[in-house]
Amino acid sequence: MNFILEFTWYYIVLFLFVLTVLVYVHEWGHYWVARKNGVRVEVFSIGFGPEVYGWTNEAGTRWKISAIPLGGYVKMLGQSDLPSDEEGEQPLSEEEQAVSFQNKTLAQRAAIVVAGPLANFIFAIVLFAGLIMTVGTPRHYAGVGNILPDSAAAEARLEVGDRIIDIDGQEVVWFSDLVRIVSANPGVPLKITVLRGKEELTLAATPKVQKRTDKDGNPVEIGLLGVRFDPEQAEYERQNPLQAVWLGARQTFALTTNILSYLGEMIVGDRSAEELGGPLKIAKLSGQMAQGGLDNLIFFMAALSVNLGLINLFPIPLLDGGHLLFMAAEAIRGRPLDERTQEYGFRFGLILVLILMVFATWNDLVDLRVVEFIKELII
Repeated sequence: MNFILEFTWYYIVLFLFVLTVLVYVHEWGHYWVARKNGVRVEVFSIGFGPEVYGWTNEAGTRWKISAIPLGGYVKMLGQSDLPSDEEGEQPLSEEEQAVSFQNKTLAQRAAIVVAGPLANFIFAIVLFAGLIMTVGTPRHYAGVGNILPDSAAAEARLEVGDRIIDIDGQEVVWFSDLVRIVSANPGVPLKITVLRGKEELTLAATPKVQKRTDKDGNPVEIGLLGVRFDPEQAEYERQNPLQAVWLGARQTFALTTNILSYLGEMIVGDRSAEELGGPLKIAKLSGQMAQGGLDNLIFFMAALSVNLGLINLFPIPLLDGGHLLFMAAEAIRGRPLDERTQEYGFRFGLILVLILMVFATWNDLVDLRVVEFIKELII
């Protein structure tokens, strides 16, 4: 019974909570900018399908929670993802045209579309900044968390858990001290003093030589010991709000570039597409993060918010990036694309998104060993 309750809480309830918050933030970005630009928002929905609960505010927006809690949307007057030229459609009145999405300027429409992903990035910065102010940023001691095979550290018989405290008479406290000293001594034998348990040991290591180019393009040589820091051996330093926001923005930017780099490697074949995850993997990760503590769950939510914002900017019709692509074409041509072209584009985008969702879900099932389990039952 306890297992069922814990599974439901960590892997279903918290997953839906994280997803709902991020979808709300994204759609709120669209909603807020639309209202600021005088656009009537007809529906603000968390989830898809039949309405479970809802109300209508004074501005005429129907706020609702729908039966399928995997996403959400904002429907504005005069906006449609699948344009139609069917006869019999009622034209908008002059009053409705004044508050219609399509009758706003190109800049206003672009601002409304980009506001959703932008809200996700801002939300990620806020979450990261909150963690940096309350938990702090880690400063790692010179502890050995991992040793690369065939490295100088492996040859010197360093062990995971060792704390390096001195290199050739130079005191070492932080991992950055270790990197600075080793980098400056490629191929030079060094005496390394480590604390292993309560015992001090002196080991001999010769950093491997790695050739690189500096920022000016000049060839340089640096030394590599072949160790990674121990995340358990760290001190956390809280930052003031201004510094926290700056570091939160840097964290968001770094995460964005890492995601783009990851996708680029996947496209050129350097990474397997099997690593692509879907909703089941997100549910699994959210549960694991929640079990690691509230700060881990908040960090995961911030990272997922960056993912959501970035994915929505991809130039795929049906996503925000697809809308922006059509608007870019409108800016170049001086007039919108015809409705048939947009309709084909949106239908293509819908098919592509569905294919990606099926592929990602299949990867999830394989990762969770569901496919293997079903095969065993059949065979």
